[in-house]
Amino acid sequence: MPATKSKFKSAVKSSLKVGAENSDKPYYTSTHLMAVAASRVLEDNKSVFVGTGLPMIAAMFAQRTHAPNLLIIFEAGAVGPQMRMLPISVGDSRTAYKAIAASSMHDNMSFAQAGWLDYGFLGGAQIDKYGNLNTTYIGGTWEHPKVRLPGSGGANDVGSNCRSTIIIMRQETQKFVERVTFITTPGFLDGPGARERAGLPAGSGPIKVISQLGIYGFDEETKIMRLESIHPGVTIDQIKENTSFELIIPDEVPETIPPTEQGVALLRELDPTGMAIGK
Repeated sequence: MPATKSKFKSAVKSSLKVGAENSDKPYYTSTHLMAVAASRVLEDNKSVFVGTGLPMIAAMFAQRTHAPNLLIIFEAGAVGPQMRMLPISVGDSRTAYKAIAASSMHDNMSFAQAGWLDYGFLGGAQIDKYGNLNTTYIGGTWEHPKVRLPGSGGANDVGSNCRSTIIIMRQETQKFVERVTFITTPGFLDGPGARERAGLPAGSGPIKVISQLGIYGFDEETKIMRLESIHPGVTIDQIKENTSFELIIPDEVPETIPPTEQGVALLRELDPTGMAIGK
């Protein structure tokens, strides 16, 4: 390549990089960051039980980048698809694109019960310090709740039987609570050993919570939620202000690695209508 062309390409790349760094508006949103951060948890040659929305696009992103042999499984029956575009829901026919099987809800739930599923993706209306999720009701009583929610669906099965659970949800004081109104899906229940005492598989449970503010794990001894990384531009005070219980916060917390511009472009390719990641 002539030296002049090489210099020109280098100059263009440099200007693009500086432009991205100096721009007041970042090239990614908090939703992009949540999706990519969730995808990084998924490893190659593993299986994942996926729900609609961000969990789905996170799994697709992982499969297209660092985990090409990730086995995606959907509640409605598809097993091992290679989707090119985000389906509307787990029942969309596109979930079976290049799948190895178009099975049934019964079979796929049985895979989890048999201990064959490595990861399960979940969201919720409330989460507490032990990772218990509530999607049933908030406030009041069972008969007369203040807010009636959709219920479990397959969330209890996923959180109970998959080896590891990844939770994606927005962080607010009303959502990150000391104790959920109702345990729809068990996390670590009331602390160490509680899952096993309840008859759930030993060593299972939530491993990551990903919000628009940070990434959390769970302390090995207490099973209480622990801050693992904080997203760019977010402060510890913001983390605390949006949490209704006392998080474990280490003295030094690393910053979450943001998605690359190429990663954001891939997310938009996978979700061209912005159903999950927005416009």
